[in-house]
Amino acid sequence: MGQSPQSSETVPEVIAEREAVLLAPYAMQSADSAGRVHPEPTHPYRGPFQRDRDRIVHSAAYRRLSYKTQVFTGDLGDYPRTRLTHTLEVGSIARTVARALRLNEDLVETLALAHDIGHPPFGHAGEDVLDECLADVGGFNHNRQALRIVEQLEIRYSPFPGLNLTREVLDGQASRAAKKATTAPEASVPEDSPLLEVQVVEAADSATYDTHDADDALELGLLSLDELLELSLWREAAARVERQFTGLTPDELRRAVLHELLDWQVNDLLSMAGKRLAEAEMGSSAAVRGHETVIVPSRALAEQKRELEGFLHDRVYRHPTVSAMRVESQAALREMFDGYVARPELLPPKFQQRVADHGLHRTVGDYLAGMTDRYAQQEHTRLFRAAS
Repeated sequence: MGQSPQSSETVPEVIAEREAVLLAPYAMQSADSAGRVHPEPTHPYRGPFQRDRDRIVHSAAYRRLSYKTQVFTGDLGDYPRTRLTHTLEVGSIARTVARALRLNEDLVETLALAHDIGHPPFGHAGEDVLDECLADVGGFNHNRQALRIVEQLEIRYSPFPGLNLTREVLDGQASRAAKKATTAPEASVPEDSPLLEVQVVEAADSATYDTHDADDALELGLLSLDELLELSLWREAAARVERQFTGLTPDELRRAVLHELLDWQVNDLLSMAGKRLAEAEMGSSAAVRGHETVIVPSRALAEQKRELEGFLHDRVYRHPTVSAMRVESQAALREMFDGYVARPELLPPKFQQRVADHGLHRTVGDYLAGMTDRYAQQEHTRLFRAAS
């Protein structure tokens, strides 16, 4: 965020040369990184963003995403996305967009892999409970929690807390935490726009959950294909598919429409970004900061996405089956929070040691947020349900 480099880390010459040839002027060059909070020596064959990516992948918080809810809990079967599979899908789409725009793919991949590691168990249901429980100490937000994880809670290196990621990755995640709850469909003009690599991950996240949450709901029988085909986005995607193929079964049509939805959204992002980048004539990554957001869908597609998201909110996220599980999981998490606050000796020793510096409530929130769904359920049964 406008800070000067404070790291002794430099970039291997071969990486700097390759990026100078392959990346666009507006991309974030590894050689231009503002460095790390805690200086580190240069790695002989990995650039700073490659090292960040590897630190995320090898972190405990990243591994736990495999057993954290995206929308639907494991009780509904193995087909629905977890936080980990969602994260990998976001990374795949983000890298596709980044390569087409000649952005820094290593930075994009790192941001994508890290973007959801702050999620607590039980998805947004768990986040809402922790936000209520921590209201007096600043609340809870999974994007801010991701920063706490990579800056404090993941202890991988003895000289410093956290993962000591580059400032570009930290700033990118901070921009997500600061993002307003509602965004305009068209480009906005913030005082300090995030790097294009950050914008790509935000757009890829949106394209992914708009498509795959509906796919999971269809698989679970919470929605019918006919219901989705009443929405303009799905109806138009189906029409595009049927112009190419005939005689598709409902399952074949569904899979083809899902593919078309992703392809359509990516093409739209690239088309709009190409026009805006040509008009802006940005000659460096620093110039991106003063320009309107570039990586956003067209006005028409954004409107169709909003219609779909409203439908998913009403028909899927508030579906009676999902709501029943939400109520049950929230009650368990709330009981655990109150239980650990009343009996902090139940916390693991390393969290007990954090209480003096971070406060009991925040420490309990950190501990609960790091749990997977199944571990939270096990600990609730072991420590609290048995005692009640």
